[in-house]
Order: sequence, then structure tokens, then C-alpha cells
Amino acid sequence: MFAEIITIGDEILIGQIVDTNSAWMATELNKIGIKVKQITSISDEAQHIVNALDEAQKRADIILITGGLGPTKDDVTKITLSKYFDMPLRLDEPTLAHVKQFFEKLNRPMIEANVKQAEVPDGCTVITNKNGTAPCMWFEHKEKIVVSMPGVPFEMKYLMQDEIIPRIKEKFKLPFIVHQNILTAGLGESFLAEQIADIEEALPPHIKLAYLPKLGQVRLRLSALGTDEAALLAEIAFHTKKIVERIEKYVILTEDLPFEKAILNLMEKHRLTLSLAESCTGGYIAHLFTQHPGSSVVFQGGGVTYSNALKESLLGVKEETLTAYGAVSEQTAREMASGAVANFKTDYAIAVTGIAGPDGGTPEKPVGTVWIAVANKKDTKAKMFKFASQRLQNIERAAMAAMMMLFIQLKQDLELSID
Repeated sequence: MFAEIITIGDEILIGQIVDTNSAWMATELNKIGIKVKQITSISDEAQHIVNALDEAQKRADIILITGGLGPTKDDVTKITLSKYFDMPLRLDEPTLAHVKQFFEKLNRPMIEANVKQAEVPDGCTVITNKNGTAPCMWFEHKEKIVVSMPGVPFEMKYLMQDEIIPRIKEKFKLPFIVHQNILTAGLGESFLAEQIADIEEALPPHIKLAYLPKLGQVRLRLSALGTDEAALLAEIAFHTKKIVERIEKYVILTEDLPFEKAILNLMEKHRLTLSLAESCTGGYIAHLFTQHPGSSVVFQGGGVTYSNALKESLLGVKEETLTAYGAVSEQTAREMASGAVANFKTDYAIAVTGIAGPDGGTPEKPVGTVWIAVANKKDTKAKMFKFASQRLQNIERAAMAAMMMLFIQLKQDLELSID
């Protein structure tokens, strides 16, 4: 079973907004065993919509469209679909009642353009949009399903979760799809592939292995498709075990979680707290942790100590240390980390100080030089990294390296405490 996603809107094509709808829909479709064949973004022009629909129906069984359903003249999706399916527009009374109620709740007057939103192609199935005024329209045409939804993300997501996916599951007998993630670090994608080449070659046709590289890490994803969910789970577990045993020293976790969330979970399980002392990363590591609900159980806070004065006053870095060795040094990183543990009263702390670039480097300490330290109440470890000249990449790489150092230290400490 194949699907295709079409997003409509000039604002997407000129980069005014980012198309997050497609990625979200593709993820949800994949969960129910539907493969997305193609994602297409097009302008608010009738002929472009027609061309996209013609092409999509050659490749896919289900076509999902978002966008172009607003009350303004540039929103032409509904009119185009009416002509495409040869279904004249009619006023849908339930939709009109919903639109009126919507504006009454807002205590706002309706205008003619709002009334026209209740017009739908005569022959489609109308699905009420409980979070907005533009109705969702379901068409069945030549054994294909075409669904037109609003482009507003929270409206689209509700419709997909509560209406579209249940209808698709009811209409089709769908296969099961099972995924297993293996997050690795410390080995590049090509070297990783070489290490497990024979295992990958021996995978059955219905199991695929994908490599998803990111700065400092590679996520392996095993995907199995079939009709027997229990058998798929057993197969995936078997092949996952073989891969993990082969590359064990590079494996961080086998859950579908961001790295920072795995750290939070591990620390919460053992009732450990964390603080940060960030300089060149400018609060980016704090952002990674705090984007997850419940992070405050572990993450207590920290400081973005760009200046030497703040390094001294907030973290207790000695003035003589900064004078003798500089802000970007092992000694400063160590004192930042140990100071964070002491002053913020946490079990662990990460400190990062470096030269993110693109300027500020010296022959002794070029751009990309970063010192990272991880401290607990008993010990502090520090390491120097040499990254490149791109500022944002250096910040991301430093964050990943810092979390990796913390993760390794946690594993070592927890294993020791268990023993």
C-alpha cells in the first residue's frame, strides 16, 4: 500500500514556512504499514494541483493533500478538486452550522468568505474539522483515495489521528511494520557499514537496514514488513542482537529516543541530577535537555558563562587560572564543571568552553578547539576536541561530544556502584 503527500502553498516554496506536515504524516502512515512513495510541494495554482494529482495517482493508492483551503482568493484547492472530480460545489449545512458556531464562540462576525468555506464538492465525504472552519474532504475515485485537509498543523494532525487513519485502517487490510533503532557513536557511517556488511547482506528481503547519520552519531534502523506481527518482532530482535554484538562498543542505546532523552531517563532512574556550565555552546545543551517534558526531575539548571567574570562569579573559576591558561583550556573547563557541581548542588555537571568561530582562533588554539569537562562530586574528567571552522556545526558537535562524555561517565559510575 503506497501513499503520496502533496503540500500546497507558495509560502512553502519561498521558504516562508517549513513543511513539517509531510514529515509528521509520513511517520504516522509508516506506523500503520503504508509506505510514502513521494512528497511534493506545489504552488497555489490550479494546473499545478491537477498535474500533481494526475502524477500521484500513477504511483499511490492514497493521496493526502494539505493546504489551500482558506477563505481567501489565493486558496484554490477546493475549487480545483471540484472541477477535477467533476463535482459541482454545494452548500453543506452541517459544515455551515459548524462554521457559524465557531465564529459565535469567538464572538466575531461572519463574512461571505466564511460562508463559502461550507461549500464542498457534491459527491465527496465531508469530515468536520473540529479545530477550524475549513472542512476535510474525502474522495474515492478510480479505486484511489484522495483526502484534502487544511494546512494548519494542529488542524491536520487532529484530522489524521481521529478521522483519516481510522478510516484507512477500516477500509484496507494493512500489513504490520516493525522498527528497531540502534544508536551508535564513535564510528563513521562507512566504517560502520563495513563492520556489519555480512549481517546486512544476510537480511531477508522483507527486512531493511537504514543508516541515519547525524553529527557525531549514526542511528541504524531495522524495518520489517509483513502480516505476522509476532514473527516480525522475533526476527527484528534476532538481527538486532547480531548487530549489537558485532559493534557493541559503539552502541549507545537500542531505543527510538534522542540521545539526551536517554540520558535523562538513565539519570532519573538512578535519582541523579545534572547542571551545565556552557560557554561556546551558548545554552544549546540546556535546550536539548529542556525540550523534553519532565526534564526538571534531572536537569536543575546552569549558566551560560561567556565572560571570564561570570566564570569566576557563578562557577568559582580562579582568576589566576584564567590568566595563566586562558578561558579555553583544560584547567578552566575542569574548574567550570566542578564549580557547577558545587554551586548548583547537583550530582553531575558538564562544562564546555571553546572557540566556535568563525573568528577568534589563534595558532595555538584555532577555531574549533573545544575543551569539555564532566564532573561529579568526587572527580572531574576533561578532554580536548578539534572541530572544524563552521560555527553552528561546532556547537552541535560540542554538544554531542559533551553528552557522550557524560553518558560514558554515568555508565562507568553506575556499573561501579552496582558492583
